[in-house]
Amino acid sequence: MNVLWLVGVALPVFFLGYRFYSRYLQRALTGGTEEPPPSVTMKDGVDYVPSRTPVVFSHHFASIAGAGPIVGPTVALIYGYIPVWLWVVLGSVFIGAVQDYASLFVSMREQGHSMAQVANRTMGRFGFFLVVSFSIIMLLLLTSAFLGLSATALTSLVPLEQLRIEAGRTFLRVVAGADGLARAKVGGVASTSLIIITLGAPLIGFLVYRRGMTMRSMFPLAMAICLASIAAGLKYPLTLSPMAWMLILTFYVILASGLPVWVILQPRDFINSFLLYAGMAILIIGSAAGGAGGADPNMPAWNLAGGRQSLGMVWPFLFITVACGAISGFHAMVTGGTTAKQLSSERAARGVGYGGMLLEAVLAVLVIVAVATGLSLEQYQGLVYPAAKGVGSNPVLAFALGMGSLVHRGLGLRMEYGTVFGMLMVEGFIVTTLDTAARLNRYLLEELWAVLFKRAPSLLRSHLFNAVVVSGLMFVLCYTNTFKHIWPIFGSANQLMAALTLIVVSVWLAARSRPSWFAVAPAVFMMATTLFSLWQLLTGQYLPNRNYPLTVTAIVLMLLAVGVMILTLRRWSLRRQPS
Repeated sequence: MNVLWLVGVALPVFFLGYRFYSRYLQRALTGGTEEPPPSVTMKDGVDYVPSRTPVVFSHHFASIAGAGPIVGPTVALIYGYIPVWLWVVLGSVFIGAVQDYASLFVSMREQGHSMAQVANRTMGRFGFFLVVSFSIIMLLLLTSAFLGLSATALTSLVPLEQLRIEAGRTFLRVVAGADGLARAKVGGVASTSLIIITLGAPLIGFLVYRRGMTMRSMFPLAMAICLASIAAGLKYPLTLSPMAWMLILTFYVILASGLPVWVILQPRDFINSFLLYAGMAILIIGSAAGGAGGADPNMPAWNLAGGRQSLGMVWPFLFITVACGAISGFHAMVTGGTTAKQLSSERAARGVGYGGMLLEAVLAVLVIVAVATGLSLEQYQGLVYPAAKGVGSNPVLAFALGMGSLVHRGLGLRMEYGTVFGMLMVEGFIVTTLDTAARLNRYLLEELWAVLFKRAPSLLRSHLFNAVVVSGLMFVLCYTNTFKHIWPIFGSANQLMAALTLIVVSVWLAARSRPSWFAVAPAVFMMATTLFSLWQLLTGQYLPNRNYPLTVTAIVLMLLAVGVMILTLRRWSLRRQPS
């Protein structure tokens, strides 16, 4: 199959979904009315900040996209590219984008609060405790998975033979390993770039929010910071150990999750968005050129047996492994945590919510094309499912090499160019996801204390204290488990969070006598999928291997989900009783 089919069929489906289905959702959600957004009515200059829609979209897209639509499809490609492609395309249009748009709109109508607070109003205090507890655990798993993944990616060394170049003929810094192989410091380039972009972000935030400069005038500066970071990374690639990066990123997350959004979070996402958009453009051009030249995927279209051996049965594990590429409960954390507090009108929610998810699905499709075309099954398995003991899974490097190979095949550029850009593209957004998720977890802890206490102690109301708690737990879980252990249970928790979000949205709509079938149907499917996957992980891996932390986590997640379902059924039955 020519790679053009994978992109050429997906794009019209996305367009039709946005053109027609999202408009139906808009009518069902709004009920024909528009209200002032919480960013205006509750403006505080810290969390509630009315912002321009393009700025909010960049922050929102960078936060939800992160590494999820790259890592998830890459890991799931062991099943073959066709089943992954089908789930990304259909799942995003009818499930993922529905959840993103609906949760964003409902959060805006509920003063920019999280789905846990919405559950508090629609399902009572017990519903709040169930959802907020689940949300905190899910975000903890997310940050733990990405912390370990980031530490691995930032220390990546690639043998020159995989880049199809000879020593002395590359612009990359090269080191010789104990085995005598020459390796390029691809991860070191991303390390230096990451530091420079992070240090440059507060400057843009200061100029926009303290000096009143327009965001358009910041485009050249943001691009200059991007280019300078890449140039510095190529000249001075930073080499640290994975443990050092875990510690550095943990301290960074503590700082970033407690500062006002305009200091680091917004401007850093804005700068990183240029790398992401440029990367997507390169992937589109490379896919088009490769397809025009007759490029076919190197990996198999169907590999269900291989997928079952590596991950488990195609249902449910394919649907929870792709994670952010088709639907993600983390997105509801972003919409209710930051995006709903920044949009300056309810009309913009459709483009940011539904449109943002579809753009992420486009990225996921491009990732499928790049990895399936750029790598053979043997190369892919060696990176993502290594057989050697002590060798960690590195799906970020698998994507970067796939992108480099695709660009080389389609445009004739040397493979190292595309590989380096792919690494830069992913790594910046892994850290973006880390600080955004930690900030959201900080919000949830503060909401929890506010409900538990009439007046919470000053320590529990401290941004720094809550940031230290969520970041410390993230580090401990990452330190005691590898990425391969955390990602499956994170995927299950993530998709289960999406199901719970759709349940809360359904109850909210039902209480206002508005249509809710578009939320109920995907909620039922995702609930069944994720509960079965958690049971499989619990009985097939965690209990036999005596992994007690993940055993307890899986049991708690299942109990919380069942509690939400019971509470929801009671609410529906009470609603149907005659008054």
